[in-house]
Amino acid sequence: MKNLAILMSFFLLHSLSAQSDHAYCNKAEWAKRHLNTDVRTSAYTNNYDLHYYRFDWNIDPAVYAIQGSALVKFTVLEDNFNEINFDFSTVLQIDSITYHGENLSYEQLDNYRLKIDLPLSLTSGTDDEITIAYHGSPPSGGLGSFIQDNHAGTPVLWTLSEPYGAQDWWPCKNGLDDKIDSLDVYVTSPMPNKAASNGKLMSVTINADSTMSTTHWSHRHAIAPYLVAIAVTNYVDYTDTVTFDDGSTTPMVNYVYPESLESAILGTTDNILALQYYDSLFVSYPFKNEKYGHAQFGWGGGMEHQTMSYVINYGWSLLAHELAHQWFGDYVTCGSWEDIWLNEGFATYLEGLTRKRFLGEASWRNWQLNKINSVTGSPDGSVWVNDTTNVGRIFSGKLSYNKASYLLHMLRWKLGDEAFFGGLRNYLNTMGHGYARTSDLQEFLEDASGQSLDEYLNDWFYGQGFPTYEIQWYQNENGDLLIKINQTPSNQSVDFFEMPVPLRIHSDAETQDLRLENTENGQLYVLHPGFAVQSLEFDPELWLMSLSTVVNTELSGVGDVEKEGYKIFPNPTSSIINIEGPEIGTPYTITDVTGKLIKYGQLNVDKLNVEDMRSGTYFLNLQVNESIIQRKFVKM
Repeated sequence: MKNLAILMSFFLLHSLSAQSDHAYCNKAEWAKRHLNTDVRTSAYTNNYDLHYYRFDWNIDPAVYAIQGSALVKFTVLEDNFNEINFDFSTVLQIDSITYHGENLSYEQLDNYRLKIDLPLSLTSGTDDEITIAYHGSPPSGGLGSFIQDNHAGTPVLWTLSEPYGAQDWWPCKNGLDDKIDSLDVYVTSPMPNKAASNGKLMSVTINADSTMSTTHWSHRHAIAPYLVAIAVTNYVDYTDTVTFDDGSTTPMVNYVYPESLESAILGTTDNILALQYYDSLFVSYPFKNEKYGHAQFGWGGGMEHQTMSYVINYGWSLLAHELAHQWFGDYVTCGSWEDIWLNEGFATYLEGLTRKRFLGEASWRNWQLNKINSVTGSPDGSVWVNDTTNVGRIFSGKLSYNKASYLLHMLRWKLGDEAFFGGLRNYLNTMGHGYARTSDLQEFLEDASGQSLDEYLNDWFYGQGFPTYEIQWYQNENGDLLIKINQTPSNQSVDFFEMPVPLRIHSDAETQDLRLENTENGQLYVLHPGFAVQSLEFDPELWLMSLSTVVNTELSGVGDVEKEGYKIFPNPTSSIINIEGPEIGTPYTITDVTGKLIKYGQLNVDKLNVEDMRSGTYFLNLQVNESIIQRKFVKM
């Protein structure tokens, strides 16, 4: 009965989900209005390694202010270490800096540099700690970073530090090169407020006169600075238990505005299915021993704070997107804002996959068309972020979310499910708890597939735009189907998009899917489908990011290739296929139904030995002049 209730809630939430489908893309608009911070990389913080923070904060959600301290444990990475620097706003006032019981001198420089002089020089490898106490009203940088607001007339305060806002409210290393190994967060606030944060809830202690409470959250996983967060208001909280395929469990902890409780219960119940799905599709949920959860806030979208996403509402798309970040963004974090697609592209794509699995084919197709229409609405734009000082560009909905998600979808088509998902599992298992660049992902996918992705990434990641295809075809009296593919890129940064092109051919009684490796413009393919073709569809399942495509039967000027017999026999075969037609020296490839390359070379006799290949369906592709002649055969 519980599963039935979960499925029924899909439809109750569908209209809400439609309204919030693109809420997660609001980071770009918010950033344009609120970015007022220096985003330079802080080279002066590279000489030590962070290990641990203990935060003790006093927060009143009715007051735009913070007061508290940060105990920092670190390891020195160079000799003659006589000062330590943090990224920290000069707007906030330092109350004290304590080092082994001694108060230290400091300087607040360059808007966001806190320089602390140590009383001695430390050697490389030294483990040490320091405590910084401070107070004030933080500036509002990043996507807001530190916000005081109201909901239903009740004060609420939250933080959102991506990409550069952590330094606005706590002393940190603000880059993408050093994760904090673990942290403890203590938030003291007026009753009856509750504080939500990262990790596992350890305790809530109420003071003697019941006017204040101190909430302790403990997190024992590596975390990027921008994913540290707090939110404080009069939350109602509830917890569900999520059970995974292997029998393990994790709590889903939800901190919700009282006025949103009913919709929250529906949405978070659905999100349990998405959590179970991601856990089975990739690697086990990385923070299973602590929690996953949601805290409601007033920003127009969501933010994937580690173990607890902050969300404005409980629509399907928003919750599925932020949840996906726990793998792609939190467990493995982009190592540069140039590579934000490793966070946002994956989260957007995974949200689409949950639509296909749980909401049905129509919802999935709508998702695909939305992404295609978004990207092809203008002819330019690269997934690679060439200006990381422009926060609006980092969080471009068109490029960092939509085009990036389709870059992954096309990679899946190009590589096949086994290599694509296998490569991603290896990527997560190896890079987990750390940072990754596009080159890292490329390496794992190449290892899994045996294919080079240099050309693909040059076209689709660094390059701009997309292709428009023209498909010409006809079938001759011998039953050979001739197909010619022309392509026009939308932007001159890419001269040609090399992609396998999906086509579907129909007769009155039969349908056959084709996968044609398209490596040059005007490429001609000769196939023998075994039936009279009456119509041809281009990309019926929307695997490719392309503009409207012309399909017609006006094919001419194909030369003598259509007159050749080009037969293979026996078919099926257990060992040898004889090839009739091509000359000795003709280049050939054998691919499987996913397009994976199995064999290649040049014909030195009129037969090929396929005895070592697994049983299955394959395609022999012969390069004859500028044409590809394809013949299907079955290996027994």
